[in-house]
Amino acid sequence: MESFFPFAETTDGVTVRVSVTFLPEQSDVDGSRWFWAYHIRIENHRDTAVQLLRRHWQISDGRGGLQMVDGDGVVGEQPVIQPGKSHDYVSGCPLSTPNGAMEGHFVMVGSTPPAFEVRIPHFPLTEPTVEQ
Repeated sequence: MESFFPFAETTDGVTVRVSVTFLPEQSDVDGSRWFWAYHIRIENHRDTAVQLLRRHWQISDGRGGLQMVDGDGVVGEQPVIQPGKSHDYVSGCPLSTPNGAMEGHFVMVGSTPPAFEVRIPHFPLTEPTVEQ
């Protein structure tokens, strides 16, 4: 699984795994638009169910610009993840530079309050023909 999800981090019994793919067919290099798809897998290793309530992303581009993105749930859902189960989703990120990075956290709640933050590991966004 490490090769498919090369980036992973565990917080309070919840593991977030990430894989990322550059999408040349969605990109327009001449128009300064590069696009990546990222696949997130959230695994619940706790004894009770957890629910993902909100997300917070920090997206940096190759010029040092930083964009914060906050919202409810992921791709229109606030999934409940049972013990020993996982939730997968795929989304995308456009940038105006051929490289950048993403990281952040999910706000989750277990069977009893309070809510807690689960880190999303830092992962690079790099167009394959660009040297870092």
